[in-house]
Amino acid sequence: MSLIESRGSGQVSTALAKNRLGVAAVLFFVMSASAPLTVVAGVVPTGLAVTGLLSISIAFLTVAVVLGIFSVGYVAMARHIANTGAFYAFISRGIGRPVGVGASWVALVAYNMFQCASYGGFGAIAAPLIAQWFGLHVQWWVLALIGWVVVAVLGVRDIAVSGKVLATLLVAEILLVVVFGVADIFVSGFHASSAPLNAHGLVGPGAGALLVMAIAGFVGFEQSVVYAEESRDPRRTVPRATYLAIALIAVLYAFASWAMISAAGNHVLDRAAAEGPDLFFDVASARVGDLALQLGHVLFLTSLLAAMISFHNISARYTFSLGREGVLPRRFGRTVPGTGAPRNGSLAQSAVGLIVIALYAAAGWDPLIQLFFWGGTGGSIGVLLLITLTSIAIIGYFARHPNGEDAWHRIGAPIIGSALLLIMTYLALTNIATLFGVQPGSEPTWVVPLTFGAVALAGMGWALVLRGRRPKLYFDIGLGANGVPNRCARHFAGSSTVVTKMPSYRILRGDRKPRIPDNKEEA
Repeated sequence: MSLIESRGSGQVSTALAKNRLGVAAVLFFVMSASAPLTVVAGVVPTGLAVTGLLSISIAFLTVAVVLGIFSVGYVAMARHIANTGAFYAFISRGIGRPVGVGASWVALVAYNMFQCASYGGFGAIAAPLIAQWFGLHVQWWVLALIGWVVVAVLGVRDIAVSGKVLATLLVAEILLVVVFGVADIFVSGFHASSAPLNAHGLVGPGAGALLVMAIAGFVGFEQSVVYAEESRDPRRTVPRATYLAIALIAVLYAFASWAMISAAGNHVLDRAAAEGPDLFFDVASARVGDLALQLGHVLFLTSLLAAMISFHNISARYTFSLGREGVLPRRFGRTVPGTGAPRNGSLAQSAVGLIVIALYAAAGWDPLIQLFFWGGTGGSIGVLLLITLTSIAIIGYFARHPNGEDAWHRIGAPIIGSALLLIMTYLALTNIATLFGVQPGSEPTWVVPLTFGAVALAGMGWALVLRGRRPKLYFDIGLGANGVPNRCARHFAGSSTVVTKMPSYRILRGDRKPRIPDNKEEA
């Protein structure tokens, strides 16, 4: 198998672009995936309507504390493992390669659910707005395809280009959330409510669903590690971006949801059920005016677009990581010369998005409920399962490789974080009907967990097949750019040499050092 193919000036690389992203850029990618305006205007009203609980602000703050504790060990492990596969690499190194491959397949499904859900939400929300503004009645899938084209083009460009787009969109939507939140305080009839901060709401019926909806608002914080290979000084960039993202997201969500509930009054639950995402805009409309209200709807759409871009990038990088290590076909582990973008991984994600849009359009399924809401909720469960498993993997990794980390980073925080995450996972699975807003036993309540379980088992089975049939490749699972083939690839980068043979398994076992071929013929 060829690891580097070079002909003249053309070269296929198996490494992502280096030194592209600083703390601010990584923070933009992380928070764009979280989609602040989408969460405040979409997830919060939905959470109120579905659960009937008002303790959403304290739920955000509680989840932030749990994720902050988890991140202590997470970023500590990232100091020793820089791999764009993130969860996949950490679980492979901390628990075992088969479990890591199973987790990587779950990650691909979960993040693609988020990406495809965003297409459905974008089309379904944009269609009535286009009709209102321009009198044009456009099918949701046509608008979804427009968003799809933008994401597909940016996916094969230099990641810095996507970073600039996300920065612009993110700053605009954060400013709007803050402005609307402040405007809520000055709405006639505003009464500072203690209900959103009442912790008793986290222990009653439906509390598990409320916590998972809060987790959905943070999905994306873990992406800081995904961009470690492309970051400047990842030992500093990754921790700072991670902690900043969690803190900023928690404060923004808690404030905005508290202000909206307080301004909406005693009938907030009824209004949330009746008005849905419009509740956030309707409450502040008396103070911000019609122009700001229309701007808010525009930024709501760009928030979804930003989420599409961000989830596309993370899915493409997971695919790239698996392709680079041979867990998926090697062609997925190639990047665009010059930009370092994961070309084939990006194209694969674009293909998945196109298929889903076409399938929903042809079948006439509801893009708002059956794609946007169910897809995002299902993806949240998948990411929660991955975070929990990764937290356990951190304990396993540092038990074997202390690597100079203190007891808090190696043992204390990972154990506490794992315990809290296991409780949240239990609450999520036992409240899954409430979470999806369906009757117990309905299809989503068993299809989603069964799908993740089947995908994980299939991935584990494939890893065992690789162990038996391709032990050299199996050895490199989770090593990323530090695997033997990729070390050889880096040695030949910039030359015309074609590597066509893998090093022997004796090299992989450490029996002897690999000898670099002296010329093409020997290679």
